[in-house]
Amino acid sequence: MIPNHPVTPELQHQHLQSHQLIHDHDNQPDKPEEACGVFGIYAPEENVAKLTYFGLYALQHRGQESAGIATFDGSQVHLHKDMGLVSQVFSEDILEKLPGQLAVGHTRYSTTGSSHKTNAQPAVVDTRLGQVALAHNGNLVNTVGLRDELLKNKWNLLTTTDSEMIAFAIAEAVNEGADWVNGTIQALHRCQGAFSLTIATAEGVMGVRDPHGIRPLVIGTLDSNPVRYVLASETCGLDIIGAEYLRDVKPGELVWITEAGLSSYQWNQEPEKKLCIFEMIYFARPDSIVHNESLYSYRLRLGQQLAVESSVDADIVFGVPDSGVPAAIGFSQASGIHYAEGLIKNRYVGRTFIQPTQHMREAGIRMKLNPLKDVLEGKRIVIVDDSIVRGTTSKKLVKALRDAGAVEVHMRISSPPVTHPCFYGIDTDNQEQLIAATKSVEEIAQQIGVDSLAYLSWEGMLKATREDTNNFCSACFTGDYPVAIPEQVKRSKLMLETVTV
Repeated sequence: MIPNHPVTPELQHQHLQSHQLIHDHDNQPDKPEEACGVFGIYAPEENVAKLTYFGLYALQHRGQESAGIATFDGSQVHLHKDMGLVSQVFSEDILEKLPGQLAVGHTRYSTTGSSHKTNAQPAVVDTRLGQVALAHNGNLVNTVGLRDELLKNKWNLLTTTDSEMIAFAIAEAVNEGADWVNGTIQALHRCQGAFSLTIATAEGVMGVRDPHGIRPLVIGTLDSNPVRYVLASETCGLDIIGAEYLRDVKPGELVWITEAGLSSYQWNQEPEKKLCIFEMIYFARPDSIVHNESLYSYRLRLGQQLAVESSVDADIVFGVPDSGVPAAIGFSQASGIHYAEGLIKNRYVGRTFIQPTQHMREAGIRMKLNPLKDVLEGKRIVIVDDSIVRGTTSKKLVKALRDAGAVEVHMRISSPPVTHPCFYGIDTDNQEQLIAATKSVEEIAQQIGVDSLAYLSWEGMLKATREDTNNFCSACFTGDYPVAIPEQVKRSKLMLETVTV
């Protein structure tokens, strides 16, 4: 066991300070922030580091703060992780220094733990069987109790992430005599919340989902003789490396991929499907496959249903790029309103630590979105987006559209009002800062400056899935959380949102 490094007041302060920095509301997107992306591969004789790199590249939309890859070359672990985009963190030279026959990778947007290099993943921990590397998408809700247990048992907590706690829980079970599979299953029973995991050891790679399957995880195959297996948060992570989608990891399932092939263990005997509905509305890429179809098709139906529920007399309709575009096309199809491009997105503006000037702040969102004046001038427009969280960006966008000559601005949202925070791996504000939790639709319309505003109904959103409507978590719209949220977790979220340092 490596030396103990307890979580110090200084580390907790760093954690709170970084949360304050990433919650600069005036400059954050007016949407829930991305979940993380995980990847895993067992492919002897392949360049697993490079394949993992491209898998993470396809999953970049799920997190842009840090990235990391851990490979196993026999019992030797090779790890590289850092802050930044996948393309910034890795180079050909770095990837050449990550040999091995299996790997796990991670691209991160921090929902717990500070946005510092020490919290980048994969987390690597020592055990009696060798090292284990773990990548996590999701969020535990029992971190306080689990942390206390680990500290009591003299485990070091080098970071502020729940992901490291899961890795230590596995190590604890393994050190007490369990093998990799049984040790991991023992650890999973100590975890409450949302977790999709890729876990690497010298023997093989595991893929795990929580009993509700809140966050996604899919299995793919690479080649056929012998079969090599790939794990990814979304099917787009398979497509980029030429892997073929096999199936989803089931809620409450652990898959163990070794030289012998793929084995399945239903570690939780009472699974209840509750896939995050926002994965389908916004987070996952539109070309990813869920329920045997691309999410583009689902988002198209959202727009069609939105037009049925909230028609309006207008000249053109367009979406907020990129996530609002499929729903806008569907709205156009169902309403008969002409679809046009009204906004151009600068696709090369990523996350930047250079703050804009005050003049640029006042100019609004034009660094990322720029209106087409000749298209908008004199027009009654419908603009479609997938969500409104705080209303700050929406207000700036509406002003920019009016400045460009739009005579009427009608906004349509292809999801219901977000009224409750997420505790399962999506970074939303606390309830007081969610505009729909404190204001009526009419009041929101007045605040953001539109002529009319309408949201898709909760029933319409679920109807468009064409699946059993009980199979989704929609707690951010209803407050009905599939995993109970302890009061101290609710209070800690409020603290992180309001703390000043």
